[in-house]
Amino acid sequence: MQSITAIGLIYLIGINLAGFIIMGVDKKRAIRGAWRISEASLFLTALLGGSLGCILGMQHFRHKTKHWYFKYGMPAILVVQVLLFILLFG
Repeated sequence: MQSITAIGLIYLIGINLAGFIIMGVDKKRAIRGAWRISEASLFLTALLGGSLGCILGMQHFRHKTKHWYFKYGMPAILVVQVLLFILLFG
């Protein structure tokens, strides 16, 4: 059981780090006018457990904060994920 918990924790750290990083990468590409990371990919990362990292990345890089579907969608995903976690493991 401890190894499953460790694997889950490592996964959550990794996916949230990825969410934070891709927000920064997309912001940098937006400034340069380069090819962008799709909004679907950003939301998929959040749905796979990286919502907190995406939110922190949005705030840190000041990216996607004016789009209502990011401003409210990312926190909504996080709330649902926390509630599911509590229901399953609480």
